[in-house]
Amino acid sequence: MSHKSQKVITRFAPSPTGDLHIGSLRSAFYAWLFARANKGKFILRIEDTDQTRYQEGSEAGIFDVLEWVGLDYDETYKQSERKDTHNKYAEQLVETGKAYRCYCTPERLKKLRQDLKDKKQVPKYDGTCRNLSKEEILKQATSFTKATADRQHDKNYVVRLKIPEAGETKVIDIIRGEIVVKNEELDDFIILKSDGFPTYHLAHIVDDHDSGVTHVIRAEEWLPSLPKHKLIYEALGWDLPKFAHLPMVLAKDKSKLSKRHGAVGVKEFKALGYLPDALLNYVLLLGWHPKKGSAQEIFTRDDMLKQFKLEDVQKSGAVFDYDKLDWMNQQYLKKMSADKLADIAWPFFKEATPPFNPPLAREEIEKAIELEKERITKLSELPEVLRFIFEEIDYDPNILIWQKSDKETSKNNLKWLQGVIGEIGEDKWHKDIIEKIIKQAIKVKQLGLGDTLWPLRTALAGQKNSPGPFEIAEVLGKEQTLKRLKKAVEKLT
Repeated sequence: MSHKSQKVITRFAPSPTGDLHIGSLRSAFYAWLFARANKGKFILRIEDTDQTRYQEGSEAGIFDVLEWVGLDYDETYKQSERKDTHNKYAEQLVETGKAYRCYCTPERLKKLRQDLKDKKQVPKYDGTCRNLSKEEILKQATSFTKATADRQHDKNYVVRLKIPEAGETKVIDIIRGEIVVKNEELDDFIILKSDGFPTYHLAHIVDDHDSGVTHVIRAEEWLPSLPKHKLIYEALGWDLPKFAHLPMVLAKDKSKLSKRHGAVGVKEFKALGYLPDALLNYVLLLGWHPKKGSAQEIFTRDDMLKQFKLEDVQKSGAVFDYDKLDWMNQQYLKKMSADKLADIAWPFFKEATPPFNPPLAREEIEKAIELEKERITKLSELPEVLRFIFEEIDYDPNILIWQKSDKETSKNNLKWLQGVIGEIGEDKWHKDIIEKIIKQAIKVKQLGLGDTLWPLRTALAGQKNSPGPFEIAEVLGKEQTLKRLKKAVEKLT
């Protein structure tokens, strides 16, 4: 890892404690955008020091998500690999009197918190071990309590940072301006746990410093910890990077976005059939907007790199609108070629429930996709809306009857259409030619368009709402088209 540089360096530092949340993707994307726009460096760091919350598979999931959305990184490492370095700096802070070892048992701390709550006071550490004499420290170091000794591999102390008892801590945030906290409101928080692992507070600062990180772009939830982090930087004698705390991602009811509102994990959005570029485009607008007066909503990567500025990120929470995301995904789907769309939609057809009967081949779906390309909002919808193309259909015969028509007229028109379509050669089996021939025949016979085309479309689709009859006929082919018309006539007989 490189040391400090004038070059812009950002990082994304997720914990492997579950699926990557959409808010985490935004943090990663903003950090990536800022680094790439400034020809800088983007680092991926897996913050795995909290062993109690580690979830199997989460780490691999992080890499998979970043690859899927196309966020490349210049360097990656695990925080746990640097445990010795974190410990070294914790001990350095103890030796310089900026931190101290705390021997209080979990039971004492639990009782302390409860007593303070009962008195309606802020639950914070009371500084019992802050100024122990050398003799008292030696006594504590050799006297393990049963509660501590029972925890294998644990030391009988944690390390706490010594917060100044008076004055205030000020720090600047790019998005929110100056943050000021009175030191008396802070407590001597833990920087090294009894299992020998650092807390987030110490570990991320050591890693950011050693990686030369110039800009820390992260979620709003870390804003209250910002004064604490400044105090660690000062205790270690290091310059601070610049901070930008992003607004919270909210649901429509203005509560924090959670699973009860729908999909929130990036893997879920992928499984539903959202395109990575569409998802990133939407995430871009969760807290950032182009310059005033611009109505632009669809951005290429080049657009994003040219226009994105941290100073333009809003302070207030950003509302996640699933309908808007659907609309945006639809715009991307419309622009995609049928062959490319078929490639990425193919897994959804293979894994459809219930399975297609008979099973489909990849080549079969390309033309069919063109039927619904303009109407779907996500890839997961395709198998169901196109099922009528590939399988036998059944339906209520009443849908064959145009609203201003009757059963007999619909049956006779379908019989007549069988003859017209039967005369169309295979070499002319194209939607435009089919349409021209049928409409010309309708005109000559002086039939109503609704009386004729409504039963044709519903006979081919087996449903009231569907693409146009000529488009369906082209995809079905002549033989299947005539077969469905025959079935419709039988239903009306």
